[in-house]
Amino acid sequence: MIDDDVAGTGPTTAGAGAADRFAARAARVAEVAAHHADEVDRDARPPREAIAAMKEHGLLAAAVPTALGGEGATLTELSAIATTLGRACAATGMVFAMHHGQAMALWRHGGVGLGITAMTEAVLAGALVASSTTEKGIGGDARRSTCAIETSAAGRIHLHKEAPVISYATEADAVFVTARRDPDAAPADQRLVVCLPEDTTLTQTSTWDTLGLRGTCSHGWVLDAETHEDRVLRDDYATISARTVLPVSHVLWASVWTGIAAAAADRARSAVRKQARAAVGTTPPGALRLAELLVELQTLADAVRHAAERFDRAAEDPSVLESPASALAANALKVAASERVVDIVTAAMRVVGIAGYAASGPLSTARHLRDAHGAAVMVSNDRLLHNDAALALMSGAIL
Repeated sequence: MIDDDVAGTGPTTAGAGAADRFAARAARVAEVAAHHADEVDRDARPPREAIAAMKEHGLLAAAVPTALGGEGATLTELSAIATTLGRACAATGMVFAMHHGQAMALWRHGGVGLGITAMTEAVLAGALVASSTTEKGIGGDARRSTCAIETSAAGRIHLHKEAPVISYATEADAVFVTARRDPDAAPADQRLVVCLPEDTTLTQTSTWDTLGLRGTCSHGWVLDAETHEDRVLRDDYATISARTVLPVSHVLWASVWTGIAAAAADRARSAVRKQARAAVGTTPPGALRLAELLVELQTLADAVRHAAERFDRAAEDPSVLESPASALAANALKVAASERVVDIVTAAMRVVGIAGYAASGPLSTARHLRDAHGAAVMVSNDRLLHNDAALALMSGAIL
């Protein structure tokens, strides 16, 4: 059950001017992120400066409900922030997106245990949340675990998880970990556990040396945690995933990818404007291609915003969020956005020409193209479509 008194992320729809509520702060963080984006990508290091700026300007706490002292950002508002950050630095945008996909579970599903309350207060103060949902031997299926919660005396619990990926683990103030309810539970009978650094040992097992999204630093880890049972969220993970993690994550990921596409389009526009200034009175050869590109970008942006607004309308309605149609819609957004972003960035590179193909420079789209290709393999599209094949027998699309 969603906590009735604190679950809401704000009004059911963004009111007049709501889109501007975080715009100035997001722009300031984006400026920091853009300044370090090439270095973050080159060195495959976390965007520490941008993370610090997100904390300073309250973006990591944006969705904490007003009843708990926060600003109660809607998903529509979070989506706009994610796009702004993704436009500047994809890694920064993804950190913001992944954080909120987990943090929002605290007040929507956590209950009133002391550990959950303390973690919510930490997020309000700027704490960064990471997640460990995938597991060795399970692959990318977040809805199954081998890892189990083992209970000892005096309410203490232990976890041991072999995680092929935990993004920005070294920067996080907590890692939220999926695990089976107990050692005898079925793989899909999962809970979500808050693991604090002082209770957790991380042993690195692999290095994140990838084509794109390099600054997420999604290394492999063995995670051992010794914590207290009051840091286990109240609701089962199936409920948490359906009502919060899946729809929120897919909207915010797609928002970041929209930012990547917009940044590439900006460079294409700059190139065409340069051509126009060089031949006043004629239409540059890339202008038509630019217009086509902007159609695709607007279509992507509209799809993302529509999905965010749909969640905001149904945020307190479990019957909608747990429906097969809702899962189909969330997966459809992820699959479509992850494919469209590659097409848009590729088109932008062709509009720019050789300067866009260059590895660096003011018109280079190399980083954007590499980051864009990460979208389809970040939770495999094939896995989602396989899941959709069964869901489609029960429900149609939400139009």
